[in-house]
This record gives sequence, structure tokens and C-alpha cells, in this order.
Amino acid sequence: MKLTRIALLAGFMLITSCSILPKSEPFDVYRLPSAQSNAPASHGTPQRWSLRLTKLQASDALNSPNIAVIPQGDLISSYKGTRWSDPAPVLLRNRLLDGFQRDGRVPLLSTDDSIFQTDLELGGQLQAFQTEYQGTGASVVVSLDALLVRGYDQRILASRRFEVRQPLSDAKVPAVVAGFGQASDQLTAQVVAWAVEQGQKLAPPVRP
Repeated sequence: MKLTRIALLAGFMLITSCSILPKSEPFDVYRLPSAQSNAPASHGTPQRWSLRLTKLQASDALNSPNIAVIPQGDLISSYKGTRWSDPAPVLLRNRLLDGFQRDGRVPLLSTDDSIFQTDLELGGQLQAFQTEYQGTGASVVVSLDALLVRGYDQRILASRRFEVRQPLSDAKVPAVVAGFGQASDQLTAQVVAWAVEQGQKLAPPVRP
């Protein structure tokens, strides 16, 4: 009888403790909006060299699903109750992959999720993927220090900084997310054009 009473008391205490635990706050999950560009695929000569897109390096503040915002000065925060479907470096890597596929000049593509050997690798440091407020205005800022690397020995062949600032007319989260999509599209177009140009000059000769 005593053991039964102890068990019942323990069960009651467990239920009571569970009931007072704070409930997790619900949040909305956003994916990076689909590319809006209606430009036709490039008619340039398809390249024979292969390219791997690697996950971008980033600070802890950006290497997370949080939608980052700098409301003032150097304060880094995030939009409450919202998050990305993947960490920002993965979102942008996947957008770059989509950009190369749409462009069509580099058909031999892969990511670092695979183990395929490639002639070149494209990666780098994601410096900004956030909304920034300046006075009464706000802009989405996407900044990437891109690196083009030789596949077999990881030698850096070319580097360049890309930065896009997309002004926002609406500070609500859906409009902010749309701004991230537009900024990412612009940056992707620039990176693809640069990488193809560099690859044509720097890729190792393809064996017959």
C-alpha cells in the first residue's frame, strides 16, 4: 500500500511539473522566395569543367535559421516568431546552385552534400544576410566574399566581394522576406557571371 501511494504521489508531481513548464512559442518558417528573374538561360558555350558549391562560412549570428536584423548601431537581433527553413549559408548556397542551373553554362554541378570530385569549388564567407535600419529606412543586405578554388589541391584561384542592398518599402516580415529573395537573385546573377568568366580562364584542362 505504501509503495502504491508513493507511486501515485510521484506521478502527480510529474504531471504538475509538466503543466508548469513554459510552452514553446510558435513561429512561422519561411523559405527563401523563388527566383523572380524571367531572363532566358544563357546561350553561351557550355563549359566542360565541373563545379562544386560548398556551404558558406559565416558568423554564429548568421549561421542559424534566425532572420537577422540590425535595428540600430551594432546590435544584431532577429525577427520574433519567425525563422528560415535552413541556416542562411545553406539558403544562399542553394540559391547559387539554382542560379547556375538556370544559366546553363556550367552543367556539371554538385554541392558539398555529395562526395563527387570536381575541377573547381565555389565557396567563401557570408559577411551579411540581414535587414539593416538607417534612420527611417531599411534595406536587406547580402554580402559574400566569394572564393574560387581548384578542386584537387584546394588552391585559391580567384576571389571577389559581392554586396547587394535591397531597399524595403514595408517593414513587415513578408515584405522583408521578399526583399531577401530579390537581393539574393541580384547577388546570384553577379556571382554566376564572375565564376563562369573565371572558370573559363582558370579551370584545369579537361582530358579527352
